[in-house]
Amino acid sequence: MHVSSSILYASLLLLLLPSTEMKRPGKGRGLRGVRHKLTRDRVRGVGRHSRSDPSTDVKPECSESSISGDVFVDCQDQRLNSVPASQTWSKKPKHLLLARNRIKVLNEGAFFGYESLTSLDLQQNQISLVEEGTFQGLTQLTTLLLQHNRLGTLSEEVLIPIPNLRYLRLYDNPWNCLCPMDSLVRTLQVPSNRNLGTHARCAEPIWLKGMKLKQVNPELLCKEMDPISDPLVNKMDLIDPVEPSPIRTKPHAITSCHTYLFPQVHMDCSSRGLTEVPTGIPEDVVHIDLSNNSIRHLRPRNFQGARSLRTLNLSNNNMSHIDTASLFGLLHLLELDLSDNNLHFIQYGVLEDLYFLSQLKLGGNPWVCNYSIHYMVYWLSLHAGVRHSGLLCHSPPEHTGKSVQEYVHSYNRECPKDRQQIRTDDDQKDLQLWNTSLEVQGEAEEELEEDPEEKLEPSHLRA
Repeated sequence: MHVSSSILYASLLLLLLPSTEMKRPGKGRGLRGVRHKLTRDRVRGVGRHSRSDPSTDVKPECSESSISGDVFVDCQDQRLNSVPASQTWSKKPKHLLLARNRIKVLNEGAFFGYESLTSLDLQQNQISLVEEGTFQGLTQLTTLLLQHNRLGTLSEEVLIPIPNLRYLRLYDNPWNCLCPMDSLVRTLQVPSNRNLGTHARCAEPIWLKGMKLKQVNPELLCKEMDPISDPLVNKMDLIDPVEPSPIRTKPHAITSCHTYLFPQVHMDCSSRGLTEVPTGIPEDVVHIDLSNNSIRHLRPRNFQGARSLRTLNLSNNNMSHIDTASLFGLLHLLELDLSDNNLHFIQYGVLEDLYFLSQLKLGGNPWVCNYSIHYMVYWLSLHAGVRHSGLLCHSPPEHTGKSVQEYVHSYNRECPKDRQQIRTDDDQKDLQLWNTSLEVQGEAEEELEEDPEEKLEPSHLRA
């Protein structure tokens, strides 16, 4: 009986051993689970959509687009602290927009995988250091924007990997013009590099403060200066760097505004404390925002040369006067915003160059409904395709709140023949001459510089 019990116990033990062996950790399914986990982690580590990859956190916030075959990646205003990995994007971008982020340091190899880039916008970050090798591999890059950062020094070696660089912006950085800047300054001053580093100025040392990097003497950068004995230093040191500012008659658009080159040239000059339209507006600019400044007077040919301009925002400037030739040359302007200013009327001829205008914002102005306002209604009647808003009488009291068009129509209904013979100042024209050959002749005289073939288009539009 004892023997049979032992045999039974041994048999049960043999039956239990295989199942126990199968459940030991590290064997069978357990090992396969570990291998699967390792494989899964590796895939996550290199995959484009990995949770551990910091670039995936920004991809939903960045936009990818294609314009004329060029791939744009727009990561502006994303609070990024570093450059997203190139594997983040579905296609290799040609233009990478990283403006207005929080990048402080550009490390070596930061743009690995971005070899197809032709433009790189890094303006308005907090960049204070660019390591050598940062732009390694960017042999196709032609445009690099580093303005509005915190760079104090930069060596020529940083730019060596970019042999095709044609356009470099470095202004509005606190450049410390000492020996480490020697190679960069000499590079910028090569005549063929006229578009590299324009407008960038020294912030330190005091005897070079305010001087352009393109004009500073490279020999001074590495020289031990003695402000007392050195005649060059002494003369420059005697000049208060703040003193030349009042001499400038106009601010320059490049240094006064934020310029974005892609996908279209856009200048943001809003809330910059401007009292007049800055000079140096690029010919290829498409959009200009001059809102929320103190530009009270538009003067003749303020936008001369900006013939590619499509939208112009002049709202909230307390503007009270627009000269006749202020908008001269803006033949292709589509949108004009004059809202929230102090305009009482628009002088005769101000709008004559705006052949293709489609939207005109006029609200928030104290329009005075008298004879001077007639030109605006006359022009709008000849350009029925222009969408406009905000043209309401502010004064005199008997017309307050009335539509300006309604006022002009009632004016003409009451006594059109007598009223049309009244003359005003030289800028106003007799209503008798409107829609006559004399008026057309006057307009032609104002447009002498235009192509004769282009003069036919206003007639077609007005017809």
